[in-house]
Amino acid sequence: MIEVQNVVAGYTSEVDILRGMTLQARKNEIVTLLGPNGCGKSTLLKTIVGFLTPRSGGITLDGKDVSRLPAHHKVRHCGVGFVPQTENVFSALTIRENLQVGGHYMAKADAAQRMQELCTLYPILAKKFNAPAASMSGGERQILALARALMPRPKLLLLDEPSAGLSPKVLLEVFEAIQAVRKQEGVTILMVEQNAMEALRISDRAYVLSMGTVALTGDAATLMADPQVRELYLGGRAT
Repeated sequence: MIEVQNVVAGYTSEVDILRGMTLQARKNEIVTLLGPNGCGKSTLLKTIVGFLTPRSGGITLDGKDVSRLPAHHKVRHCGVGFVPQTENVFSALTIRENLQVGGHYMAKADAAQRMQELCTLYPILAKKFNAPAASMSGGERQILALARALMPRPKLLLLDEPSAGLSPKVLLEVFEAIQAVRKQEGVTILMVEQNAMEALRISDRAYVLSMGTVALTGDAATLMADPQVRELYLGGRAT
């Protein structure tokens, strides 16, 4: 589905944030990226979606080289969806208008049908359909941001810390919404998360990043069960 091969990238010509990053996510998988702040997790997502161009290495989507394509092209023509960490909804717009933004280039009838599908998948959207996004809770806004990214039916969904700033209860609700996406949409999800253990519980596999490279990878259940991995990389001892 998505393959990243030996990618080097950064925000300035003097500093490489990604230093030979290699990973993959297969069709219909949830793959989580873990690691300390500054290790390159969000930079990797921005490079995959097209906000940054790799200095070297390559990114392929369904076997097609998309390394140098800009973000708008990947979203519109390659089936890539992206939900940033913060400021990811338009607070002054209604839920309906936010969804319309996500489907602005879709045919009108198709966009209307898609909004109905997403309101069925996430009933809170239908309940507050004509209310401003500013009226929503933090968890509800994350669900709206998720739904807006899903409007054009992406094949690959990139999520940058969907649980940021949420309480434990709301965090679980958002993760349930992410699981529903995979079940209902069959989409591949690549997710950056700081809540490592909760993220691993809904993931198939994970990569632990360190200093712009992959320090460790494996299936989620194995990583969760390894006491040394949990203590060194995941922020807690096995219980």
